[in-house]
Amino acid sequence: MAYWLFKSEPNTYSWEDQVAEGPEGGQWDGVRNHLAKKQMMSMAVGDLGFFYHSVNEKRVVGVVEVVAEAHPDTTDDTGTWFCVDLKAVGPFPEPVTLQQIKAVDGLKDMVLVNNSRLSVQPVTEQEWRLICEMGGYS
Repeated sequence: MAYWLFKSEPNTYSWEDQVAEGPEGGQWDGVRNHLAKKQMMSMAVGDLGFFYHSVNEKRVVGVVEVVAEAHPDTTDDTGTWFCVDLKAVGPFPEPVTLQQIKAVDGLKDMVLVNNSRLSVQPVTEQEWRLICEMGGYS
């Protein structure tokens, strides 16, 4: 299993919107970045990810699961872009802020800390465990 982080502006698509997709989940569409596309192309069903509210909040708010591997993004008429389908697994009891993440020595190499603009990012197993612990997620 691999771990990921999916960033979204909460006023565009929030954790609550993800939860509302229900147990079937929905497309993580609209991503227009080649590195993010490459990350999604390498995902497998069952991979887990942090749902991260960007912009004003800058915090991990929940956990999602990949329920469908990469497929053409239905919001793209060019056939260039792909997406995965995600379903909500559960909220973080205590959201973990970017400021908190930056304060932990074991997270200083995390992609989120060093390339915060990338909308889909890999997360190492150690980073996953640390952030879950910080947020009280088990």
